[in-house]
Amino acid sequence: MHLELTEEQQLVRASVREFCEKYIEPLADAVDQEPCFPSENVKRLAEQDWLGIPYPEEYGGAGADYLTHIIAVEELSRACAATGSIVEANASLVGFPLFKFGTEEQRKKYLTPLCKGEMLGAFAWTEAGAATVAYGATTAVSEGNEYVLNGAKTFVLYAPVAGVFIVFAATDKSKGTEGLSAFIVPADTPGIKAGEQVKKMGLRGALTSELVLKDCRIPKENLLGQEGQGFTIATTTLDGCRIGIAAQALGIAEAALEESVRYSKERVQFDKPICTFQAIQWMLANMAIEVEVSRYLTYHAAWCYDQGLPYSKEAAMAKLMASQTAVRQTDTAVQIHGGIGTVKGQKVERLYRDAKITQIYEGTPDVMRMTIADSLLQ
Repeated sequence: MHLELTEEQQLVRASVREFCEKYIEPLADAVDQEPCFPSENVKRLAEQDWLGIPYPEEYGGAGADYLTHIIAVEELSRACAATGSIVEANASLVGFPLFKFGTEEQRKKYLTPLCKGEMLGAFAWTEAGAATVAYGATTAVSEGNEYVLNGAKTFVLYAPVAGVFIVFAATDKSKGTEGLSAFIVPADTPGIKAGEQVKKMGLRGALTSELVLKDCRIPKENLLGQEGQGFTIATTTLDGCRIGIAAQALGIAEAALEESVRYSKERVQFDKPICTFQAIQWMLANMAIEVEVSRYLTYHAAWCYDQGLPYSKEAAMAKLMASQTAVRQTDTAVQIHGGIGTVKGQKVERLYRDAKITQIYEGTPDVMRMTIADSLLQ
């Protein structure tokens, strides 16, 4: 693997960072504290062609590689992790299954407006009491030229603002995971409704809620892939998404390191900046090492994706390392800041809360270890 970024990738990094300094960072605290959805910045992201970076221009994308998308998510998350998740979720959780498994008609009808920012999508997978839909209660019954969906999903990211959902439901419950199917459900379909927003500790601007489906009828052409292919669609989608979550965690960790370096130079104790104390220097050194390790793992996973190589194990390694790094880095950053680091409105306090969620969603650390171990034992 060649680790040096291309000129185009370096330009994207510089452009996204400049964009963040102008538009994202000034709103980051408000997005977190209110919380609110940064709709104006989403429009600006769409104008820059950053909502569908890895997809062909014929579908409204930028026609770039996946690593470029990862770099953009990293930079956005460095400024505001909630905003970074918008780009990541839209492209990976919803754009990917449409592009990979959708028909040409489905791509043009749904992927194109997602890439252009005309609407956002949501991935409806998790159910209350079940980590996956395989043992849940959402069903899809075939009736004539339609499917009738009934059930409820929980922790649906961007459900309150989504224009379309990828919904997973059982078409044959007796088959377990082999009886799952995926469906494209527009948000204006009668019988589908987003519930009350979940009040999360972090990523608060990444609006999340329950999704209820009651006698929700969709045409059979809205089946994504084939009947019984839902579990494969979901797991394949989540593999790629984990690289994006690793990039999000990496951006958070980078921000924590930068804030720690800055503050340690400014904070004076015993007539000296605290950065002159060996204890602080060792903290900063360890933080820098872990950021670089996380970056290499994340970029390597994205490179494997772009090369058409297997990347499930690599994605799990990247997400596990980067998310754990983000949690440790932000904890250290708060420690370096001392009491002021625990105060609302301080960036490190927000980063601390955001980091924990990257460990949990799209696969906990234990799930990542299981994925890695499975690949080793095959």
